[in-house]
Parts: sequence; structure tokens; C-alpha cells
Amino acid sequence: MNPRPRLLLIGPAPPALAAVTAHADVTPAVSPTAAADQLREGHYDGIVATAALTSELIDRYRRDEIILANIDQGIASLDADGRVIWANVILRGWCQRNPVGQTLLESLDFANSSNASILLASDQPNPVMTAAGGQAVSFRLHRQEPAAQSYLDIRIRPVFSADGTVIQLIAILQNVTAEVEQQRKLHALHTAGRELAALEPSLLAEMNVPTRVELLKKNIRKHVHDLLRYDTIEIRILDKRTGELKPLVEDGMTEEAARRRLFARPEGNGVTGHVAYTGQSYLCPDTSCDPYYLEGAKDAKSSLTIPLKYAEEVVGTLNVESPRTNGFGPDDLQFTELFSKEIAAALNTLDLLTAQQSCTLSQSMEAVNKELALPVDEVLASAALLYARLHGNDSDAANHLRKIMQSARQMRECVHKLGREMVGETGATGDPVPLVGKRVLVIEQDERMRRQAHLMLGRLGAEVETVGTAAEGLALANDIAYDAVLQEIRPIDLGGYDTFRKLRVAMPACRVAFTTGFGYDSQHSIVKARQDGLQHVIFKPFRADQVVGAVNAPQPPAPKAQPVSASS
Repeated sequence: MNPRPRLLLIGPAPPALAAVTAHADVTPAVSPTAAADQLREGHYDGIVATAALTSELIDRYRRDEIILANIDQGIASLDADGRVIWANVILRGWCQRNPVGQTLLESLDFANSSNASILLASDQPNPVMTAAGGQAVSFRLHRQEPAAQSYLDIRIRPVFSADGTVIQLIAILQNVTAEVEQQRKLHALHTAGRELAALEPSLLAEMNVPTRVELLKKNIRKHVHDLLRYDTIEIRILDKRTGELKPLVEDGMTEEAARRRLFARPEGNGVTGHVAYTGQSYLCPDTSCDPYYLEGAKDAKSSLTIPLKYAEEVVGTLNVESPRTNGFGPDDLQFTELFSKEIAAALNTLDLLTAQQSCTLSQSMEAVNKELALPVDEVLASAALLYARLHGNDSDAANHLRKIMQSARQMRECVHKLGREMVGETGATGDPVPLVGKRVLVIEQDERMRRQAHLMLGRLGAEVETVGTAAEGLALANDIAYDAVLQEIRPIDLGGYDTFRKLRVAMPACRVAFTTGFGYDSQHSIVKARQDGLQHVIFKPFRADQVVGAVNAPQPPAPKAQPVSASS
């Protein structure tokens, strides 16, 4: 004998229900939500509902299907074992076969041992099972396919029954390929910018200006081709005295265009002269009808010209041309403008704007950085750490350490004094040196950045000391007062905000600025420090205008924190 069928009643009972119950077991649902829960938890052979309610449910189902079919995210419901029960059209399009019945990762080919082209980026070894255990998870899949690669951000949330048991999982997938690729390109542009002028001081000190110019030309050509994919380029440098735009780099231009004399004027000097005069980028979609365009590359149909700016002042121009009409779009404009800033900074770093040899003071500072700066810093940092430990227990040893520190500083001051006597308090161009008399401490684990800090701050006239750890910096701060500290946002031995707070307590009048290389501030040090008086964040590699602004900033308000020892 067949068992009686199980029916689920939704809404009010119809008149014929009594006849139905004689042959079937009917379970009522108090609401549509309760009905959905009962359908998930138990097996029913049919549903009983009024015609009006059935029509309403069908209309709701159709609306839901329209939404789920047209949303730009992949959506799936999974059972408690992580297997796909249902998936929308978007998600099915990312799968090579029907995902229903497979685990989510299997449906995306991650679990296929023969496919090693998909990488999982997650803190959990099996994030789907973590979600099945009751914890919401988020992770990223990196899919490397033969023709392309894509990135999927995945969020999985558990669905609980009334007794707290996980009965289902909801997965939402977002294609973030464009966003990730843009971040990768921005990072590549920033990295290329740091490499443009070969900022290793030990190498720069051995190069004359012509050698540096050729190195810069080579690096510009390489990065413009590899990152921006431009083959036809022209870079001109603005002579501030005459207003002439002198050629520096030229690839793909006609001989006539390469020899053409151009000036920074609003008209009569092509797009390049117009851009140098206005300081604004210019996108020429069609060269055949543009009022400013002068022929550059043969058969060019469109062009993009960007002003090279350093400290908001035009120092030159970058021009690229395409054989296609409308060959450049908004993304090209954005990335080219970003890279133009790196080119301008490199030009400034290498003193190409005036095409002069480094002055005697700059050469002296380079020699200090190359031969003495970091060894003296290491002596000072080590002596300061030992002094902090011994001065209360062994006065004789502490006095010797104090003499070592004084001698090290005197040795460096002798070299600085010699440079000042030869040149005075002006730089290579006769301009005042803005940081004369300022004492600056740099906390930075990267030795190359410490060398660059000595090179730049020394040229600006400052007395510089650098350390690799927060503990060394705090030991020096407790020994001598500094006008400013440039502190990397995440020292290797202490949190960024904790270091900032202790420096402010040790030196209330000192200006403390964070330095960062566009890294993610996971500890939220900047937000916390701003509440305690942080005024400046300086991006690496250091720029002279940013450093001068931070060191010469108004004195910060007194810190609110109570005094804390360097070792606490």
C-alpha cells in the first residue's frame, strides 16, 4: 500500500480541503517565509494554495528570476556540504559545465588536479567549509586561462535554521579583473618611476650629467614602450630662461618634426607649445582638423600631449601619436599623466632642467652618503641603544658611549662645514637652501631609501641621521632633540602609531611625518595619528617639496599621551 502523500498548505484553506485531507497529510504554513523554510527542511509531494496566492507567488518568482538573470554578479545557493543547488546565469557563464551538484570550487575548475592555472588567495585552507561551519568568509580566485586571466572576489554567508544549524550557504561572486589589472598597472607605473633615474646614490655619484641623461633616456624609452605601449614618443624640456622646448627623447617622429623649434606659447607652436603654455593635457582625436596640430609622426591620425610638471610647475612635455583616429582614450590619458609625474621627478632629481654639473656642495653630500653617512648612523644607533640600557647602571660605560656619539656627530659636522664654506648657504643654482640648521631623523628599514634621504636632505641643507628600526629611533630621540622625524608607516619592530606616539612624547615640539610607498595601512596608523596631530604623509621616493613642507611645518600641538619610555 502506497504511503499517504505529503502536501504543504500555503495561505487560507480552500473549501475542498476536507476532501483532500481524506487522502493526504496536509501541513499548514503560517507565512510564505515559513513555507520556504519547511520546503527546505522536509520533503513534500505537492503544494496547496488559493488561485490568488498562487498567482502572486508566480509573479514574485518571475520578478526574482528577472533580477537574478540581469544582475552583474554571480550568485549561487549551496547545501551544507558546499555543493551548488542553484546558480544564476552569470555564474553559469564562468563555469565550463553545469555547476549544480558540484562544489563551488569544482564548478570553477579549482579542484581539478589537471588544471594548475587557478590560484586561491585566502586565509582559510578551505573557505567554503569554513562558511559551512557558520562563519562568513571572503576570498579571491585568480584564474589564469590560456587566452587571458581573470579575478573573482567571492563572499559566502551561512543561512541558519531556527535552532542555529547551517542549512544552506549563499555565495556572491564579483568579477574584479578590470579593478585588479588597473591596480597592477598603477603599481607597475610607480615602480617604473622609481627606476627611471636609477636612484641608487652610489651609482649616481659616479656619473656625470651626460651619462645620467643617456641613462634616463634609455629608461624612459623602455617603460613607455613596456607599460604604456607607445612606440611614437617625443619629450621636450622647457628652458625657463628662453621658453624654448628643447628635444630630449624622440622616437618615430619625422626628421623635420625632430628639428623643429618650439616655444611655450598659446598659438603657432603646435599642440606641444600650447600644452607647455597652458599646463593642461591635450587630447587630439583627429589631426586632420585640429587647429593646433603640427605634423610629428608620419601619417599620425591622433595624438596625446601631457605637460611634465614638478611642484606644479611645467618643466617639459610628453607627446605620443597614433596612426588611428581616436587612438587614445580616458585610460590612456590617466596612466600617461601619472607616468609624466614620475618623468618630471626624475628630470628634477638628475638636474637635467639646467643641464649643469652638481655643485660642490652636492658632490660633497654625495660623497658623505657614499662613504660615511650610513656607517656613522649605525655607530650612533648602536651607541644610543647601549646608552639607554647602561646609563642607570654603569655610569663609566655610559660616559664612554656618550663620547662615541659626540665624536661621530663631530666627524660628520666637519664634512658639512667644509661644504658650507666652499659654497655658502645656496645650492647649485644660487637659490637658498631651505633646511639649513634643521636636524632630521629618518626611520626607514630600506637601506637604499636611507641613502636617498641623506642625499636629498643633505642637498637641502639639513643635518640628517637615519636608523633602520623604531627602537633605534626612539633611543636617539631620548638622547637629542630633532626638528623633524620622517617615520615609515610600518617599522619592522613596532606599530606605526605606537612609534609616532612615543616620538611625540619624547619630543613634543618635533614634527613627525609618516612615509609610505602606497602600501595598505592595515593598522590604520594614519587615521589614529591624525587625531594626535599628524600633519604630513610623504610618499616614497621622497620629493623635495614634500620634505621641505613637512620639516618646516608649524610646530604641532602638545601630545595628549602620558610619557612612555622607549622600551615600553
